[in-house]
Amino acid sequence: MRRLAGIALLLAGLAGSPPGTVPAQARATIKIATQSPLSGARAPDGEAIRLGAQLAIEQLKDPLERMGVQVELVAYDDQARPDVGVANAKTIIADREILAVIGHLDARVGIPASELYKEATLAMVSPAGTGTLLTDRNLPSVSRVCGRDDVQGVVAADFAAGTLLVKSAWILHDPTTAAQDVAELFRAQAERRGMKVLELEALRGPADVDPLIAAMRARPPDLVFFSGGPDQAAAFWRRARELGVKARLLGSDGLDSPEFARRAKAAAIGVYYTSMAGPAATLPGARPFVEDFQRAFGRAPSAYAAEAYDATAVVLKAVEGAARGGVPSREAVAAAVRRTKHQGVTGEIEFDGRGDRKKALYFVRQVVAEDPDKWSQNKVVKQLTAGPSRT
Repeated sequence: MRRLAGIALLLAGLAGSPPGTVPAQARATIKIATQSPLSGARAPDGEAIRLGAQLAIEQLKDPLERMGVQVELVAYDDQARPDVGVANAKTIIADREILAVIGHLDARVGIPASELYKEATLAMVSPAGTGTLLTDRNLPSVSRVCGRDDVQGVVAADFAAGTLLVKSAWILHDPTTAAQDVAELFRAQAERRGMKVLELEALRGPADVDPLIAAMRARPPDLVFFSGGPDQAAAFWRRARELGVKARLLGSDGLDSPEFARRAKAAAIGVYYTSMAGPAATLPGARPFVEDFQRAFGRAPSAYAAEAYDATAVVLKAVEGAARGGVPSREAVAAAVRRTKHQGVTGEIEFDGRGDRKKALYFVRQVVAEDPDKWSQNKVVKQLTAGPSRT
């Protein structure tokens, strides 16, 4: 009899709930998932995402808890691998208490995983996925609080022309399509700014390095722009310096890793690179976040912690706005995320129709030491906001 009475109460609650919600009596716990690498070489960045989301939930959950809704964080290790991210996505979707995902660190993982989130209309807000295809698919459940790769190429070329006063450039990229896209966008903007592009070519492996450097020494550029990952860039640049190349190096955000310093050694010092995540301490109004993070976790927030905090804050705000008399559905949360406006640690956050941030942050940083443990101390030499490209 007691069980039948409970079922009757639940059905009565369902009948009186607004569309798109489940009464709090039926389901008083919601979960927010993170997907990021928590093991392997990129674990420090992935851990920053988890901790940023955790701090946001701890600090911002009170309005929902006053409504009788408990908020929990569940963290998944995607290992920076698409297959693992997809497998985790299936597990996440099966847990109906999960209403949103904060992730992924890498768009190469986020893109295939989000194809599954799309089927479940599960909101995904990325703090770090910069690949253009992440939002160019126009999936209503996918948004990001960071910038885009295509804008990154333009920002890098503007910095080279306007700040470094570069007259000529040699453009390199690794064999990936994403790196080539950034390189080509750099070239287009560099030429618009009056820069002479000597070459644009792929650096495919160690066998390419010495012939490329010989060609570069025959036609010396003011600047080498490299789009791609830290390992290949470091090996090339260390050898280039050994063989007397005098140009400056400006890299894409693929260089934003202490691994570059570890492999390039002294050649790393002075290298510039673009980034969509600057140190939180340089952001206006971020001091309370930095202090709270330090107090909670015993360390300063690294790259992507502030972005993850803001992504989680947006989700919590969306859940609160969508919850009218009970726990909102995934569909209601995904729709509310896109409508949410939020003044966050990283500034004003508002999404366009594709899920891109209307005003995203971009940075140019400079390596200050060959010690990889000092990577977080790299200097910010330029900081600006820019809207998404619509070319």
